[in-house]
Amino acid sequence: MQRFVFAFIAGGLFGAGLFLSGMTDTDKVQGFLDFFGAWDPTLAFVMGGAMLPMAIAWRIAKRRESAVLGNALPGPASARIDGSLIAGSVMFGAGWGLVGICPGPAIASLSYGGPMLFFFIAAMLGGMALAPKVRERLDKWVPAE
Repeated sequence: MQRFVFAFIAGGLFGAGLFLSGMTDTDKVQGFLDFFGAWDPTLAFVMGGAMLPMAIAWRIAKRRESAVLGNALPGPASARIDGSLIAGSVMFGAGWGLVGICPGPAIASLSYGGPMLFFFIAAMLGGMALAPKVRERLDKWVPAE
């Protein structure tokens, strides 16, 4: 139960931060991505501001044996750049640029985002369901090293 309470609090803080920073405003996000038009650089400060507390959290986590609630801490992410990383990054970036929202802010804005947001969430969930099948076919076509 304690884990769910902390998850609820963390999720609420994350959603509030996304809302307050403007990450749930599709016009603001698309303005940030419009380098050759009416570019709005404010989200760069949001992203940069998120890196500092995360860097501190990772340094603290390196010194710990387990998480605060006793769970195992995740290991370091792979530094390998492969086809999956590139394909996923391209698809994420294309979706973010076309729609102006990514999964976290989309979920955070479900209560006020309007009906089109539900189509985005449905498409996102469909893509997540199809991804393993696409990956399996790509692995047969281009064998891993």
